[in-house]
Amino acid sequence: MSASAPKAVAMLDVPEPSCCQSSASALALVRDGVITGEGPTASGRVHFSRSLDADDAALCARILTAAAVDGEPVSRAEAEVLFEINEAATERTDDGRFDDLLAKAIAHHAAAASGLSVPPRSVALSSATEIASWAPANARAVNSDVLQWVANQMRGKRPGSRALMTMVATLVGVTVLPLAQLPTMIDIGM
Repeated sequence: MSASAPKAVAMLDVPEPSCCQSSASALALVRDGVITGEGPTASGRVHFSRSLDADDAALCARILTAAAVDGEPVSRAEAEVLFEINEAATERTDDGRFDDLLAKAIAHHAAAASGLSVPPRSVALSSATEIASWAPANARAVNSDVLQWVANQMRGKRPGSRALMTMVATLVGVTVLPLAQLPTMIDIGM
């Protein structure tokens, strides 16, 4: 392999990202593999369509924490593909790793897009790092346009990740609102 050729992530035919856009493209390959059960992310193993397993979650984590993007905040394009993966994966066998990764990646994007400092991805997205140790504690610090984008991504979707719901509830300050108002703010499938 030449020095200019992209390295494969986890020895699959998925190029290692060199920027946030190529990271989003690599995540799109994972999404396509989740949807069809075929392709470079499923080669060499049994993978059913619409399922997300531990290998898929680990591959998403490796893509998002590749050396070339580790110091960059999670981009909107990457976050959108993660939401698409979440929606596509109706069967989960990853012990919640993808849900944790999704919540942390969305918080990382939301905080950075609001002008807040965020830790490197390898720290923020690690399963060993608690989201509360670095994510904004309430909506006052987060740009309202970013909050609206998160709400729009979740509106009308099937109920999803408990970790994501908790993170969103924290960002919008749900603890100070009556629970009856929550469904009007974000459609969480109730």
